[in-house]
Amino acid sequence: MCESNAFVRRGTTEELLLSEVAIVEPVEGGFRLRSLFGEEALVRGRLEEINLLKHKILFAEE
Repeated sequence: MCESNAFVRRGTTEELLLSEVAIVEPVEGGFRLRSLFGEEALVRGRLEEINLLKHKILFAEE
């Protein structure tokens, strides 16, 4: 599988937000994430990095 893990940067640390992310959908003020298993998370902030080689999506909280 090629799903990625989503992290949010808070200060100098990165916290796991959601594993096995299959869908990233822009919404007003942030992004809605949906995992392969139907779990959802909402992140308010900006998209900072997508690294497909490392299967990592990084957001910066605002």
